Amino acid sequence: MSSSLARGFIAPLAIGLVPAIALAQSSVQPAGQKAAQAPSSLTAAEIVHQVERHTQARLDELRQFKALRHYAVEYRGFGHTVDAKMDVEISYDAATGKSFRIVSQNGSNLLCDKVLKRAVDSEKEASQDKGSTALSESNYSFSLLGTDTVNGRPAYILHEEPLREGKFLTRGKIWIDAQDFAVVKMETEPAKNPSFWISRTSISSSSVKTDGFWLPGKTRSETKVRIGGTAVLTIDYGTYQVVPAEMAGLGGK
Repeated sequence: MSSSLARGFIAPLAIGLVPAIALAQSSVQPAGQKAAQAPSSLTAAEIVHQVERHTQARLDELRQFKALRHYAVEYRGFGHTVDAKMDVEISYDAATGKSFRIVSQNGSNLLCDKVLKRAVDSEKEASQDKGSTALSESNYSFSLLGTDTVNGRPAYILHEEPLREGKFLTRGKIWIDAQDFAVVKMETEPAKNPSFWISRTSISSSSVKTDGFWLPGKTRSETKVRIGGTAVLTIDYGTYQVVPAEMAGLGGK
């Protein structure tokens, strides 16, 4: 891979992934909810209102968590394959926000520096301005496409259309758990193409329920490079260690 091609598309790959990360974490659902029931007849606006309400509840309930993430990127093009991997420890505290620590990395130094580290830095940036990435009517227009079942639980399917071309916004389909009103699945693309070199980026993401909280599980971003080749960026969010609110108030002791 030439250095000029690398500069042209590698950095934007990370930016293309961040909207999925930001959206997945914007609607984490707190514990204490009843078992899932069949979807009732709600409008798209009513569903989004419930998501926003439950997100606020999450801010009150989810105080701390830790996880070891596994990042990986692979580029195939011009008869060559280049890849890199990185393990990152993430800590979240409601009072101070997120912190990241790179535990290990291997493979292409270029991909580690320009894609994986950039993905981490971009998430830091997005997390500092949650209002600009939130699943809300100030950022998106919504339409209800129907209902579905995700991991045995009923869910609403919404189409989201960004109201502006923000670099952390997406367009596409999202699945909302019908009882918890949390984002449990996404099939989207960035609202704004981050680079001339990129012809298309598709993002798929799923969430997992841990200790009563919906948290990001896996994310996959596939990018088609305009002049040839495909890059795939994945994140496995690992196993979460959630600190209950009552324990967090005692410093986790």
